[in-house]
Amino acid sequence: MSASAIAKDLLVKLLDAGNKHAAGARTRAPALTATQLKPYRELRSWQYKQECDETFLAARDAGAVNLQRDKLNPNDGLFERIDLVDVQALARFLGSSTYADQLNQTIGQLEQLKAEFPVILEVIGRWRSMAKVRGLGPQDSGAWIDAAKIIRACAARSQEAIAAPVREFSARLFLDSKRIEVLTPQLDILLSGSVEDSPRATAQVWQELGLFREEHPVLLAGHVHIARDRSTGLIDAPYMGLPAATILGGLSLVTEVITIENKTTFHSEAKRRQDDKVLLIYTAGMPSPAWRAMYRRLLESLPPTTPIYHWGDVDEGGFRIASTIAAVARGAGFSLQPYGMSPEDVPLEIRVRASARTLERIHHFACVAGWPELGQAMREAGFVAEQEALERE
Repeated sequence: MSASAIAKDLLVKLLDAGNKHAAGARTRAPALTATQLKPYRELRSWQYKQECDETFLAARDAGAVNLQRDKLNPNDGLFERIDLVDVQALARFLGSSTYADQLNQTIGQLEQLKAEFPVILEVIGRWRSMAKVRGLGPQDSGAWIDAAKIIRACAARSQEAIAAPVREFSARLFLDSKRIEVLTPQLDILLSGSVEDSPRATAQVWQELGLFREEHPVLLAGHVHIARDRSTGLIDAPYMGLPAATILGGLSLVTEVITIENKTTFHSEAKRRQDDKVLLIYTAGMPSPAWRAMYRRLLESLPPTTPIYHWGDVDEGGFRIASTIAAVARGAGFSLQPYGMSPEDVPLEIRVRASARTLERIHHFACVAGWPELGQAMREAGFVAEQEALERE
């Protein structure tokens, strides 16, 4: 690294400290002390030292910093401290912008998303204190705008549309087959509407949009006959996987329908109830548009008095999934009911304390699902829990 590069690298660190101070994330006045100036002070070449000094002096002349030399050699000794005077001036000197300027520019560019995706306000709130969201800062507003474009494009497709390969869809939308893949964190946040939710697996985010790298069949279980495009038959034991688009409806008595969010729970329930006239359906997290269309066809083939349940995680994501499935059931003339998702169903040892924000979100999605009493009970209980930790007799 050249001497001038060493000097500029040190000034970049000073700019970063100035940005943190301006954002309230740092209380100490921004400065480079002798310890932080070690790369400069350890230079053995007088010529290299002079090059660094010239850069520091130029920054001082630009009104960006104050310089203090070694008190024993105040004329041409090494600089032992550099204090920040003007963060804007230092940014200009380095040919960059301050964090505040970058943030304000990004806020302006994301203004168009706030009404449609209110979670953007939460993201910006984190950025104001220089905290990152899933490792993302305010430097790339275009990524968020493109993520919103993907969500709109997927929503505009027919609910009956067959799921699309993610790279083909990305190439058509952006002329870049890998663009969607790099935007998964932004997509997850915009879709979930929360910065507090744990990151989902990439495949689950794409699934919600009706995109896939490898299409997966819908898993069904129970002693139930299913009508399909080319054949009709009993679901194999302990379960069967079928393409969503080929499932047309049920043809035999179904005592109840239970959708299950998590695979481990589905497998154990499938083995336990494979001979019952119950229809178990694995959602694989948030169900895809093709899954939702299949689910509606199945419900519409059943008597309107058939009990319909959903068993999911007792957390924000679980209730968001439930609200989505409830909307499909409502459209088919059914009222979805919770299964094993009440606070009293969760043992004390697996309860995890939840933030007030998370509890409000759970209450919101429970109300959307048509379960306001459960939402209030969860808000008062103050915890979350994953479905896999629960056991059924």
